[in-house]
Amino acid sequence: MDRGRNDLGSSDVHALYRQYGPEIRGYLIRRLRCAETAADLTQETFLRLLRQGEAARLDSPRSYLYRIAANLLNDHRRKQAARPPLADAAMLDQAASDLPGQDRVLLARSELARLGTAVESLPPRRREVFVLHKYGGLSYGEIADRLGISKNTVMVHMTKALAHCRDRLAAPE
Repeated sequence: MDRGRNDLGSSDVHALYRQYGPEIRGYLIRRLRCAETAADLTQETFLRLLRQGEAARLDSPRSYLYRIAANLLNDHRRKQAARPPLADAAMLDQAASDLPGQDRVLLARSELARLGTAVESLPPRRREVFVLHKYGGLSYGEIADRLGISKNTVMVHMTKALAHCRDRLAAPE
């Protein structure tokens, strides 16, 4: 549709869109590698042509449309370069942390201090059994052998030590 140096109206732009739209869109897809952005820029290309209305006198509409599309492409790339990059999955993995927040750390430290106080207040033998099992990782049988007491006595010490610590932690500070 090369009408020489005629002015463009709405119907002319629609005809140009039907004729050159797919070609312009293909050009933009090849440059952007994103069909959605290419479709948006194609629409903007013809919208700009329509806005120019009577001011647009076209000797070569195809070349003029490519020039508009190229300018929009350059504008788009400049805007993208000015934006901070979106975080990719690797960046998110690095940024995300399984560590608890500061408030949870403080609460845990407070609870740990209270547990330490509760353990310290245990009678010496009961405290020794508790520490060997919970902190030393020894089984009841190993503790019995080490301390020269029966396994049942170890179980009684542990039961009473756990109840004592639970009661201390449940009590208000």
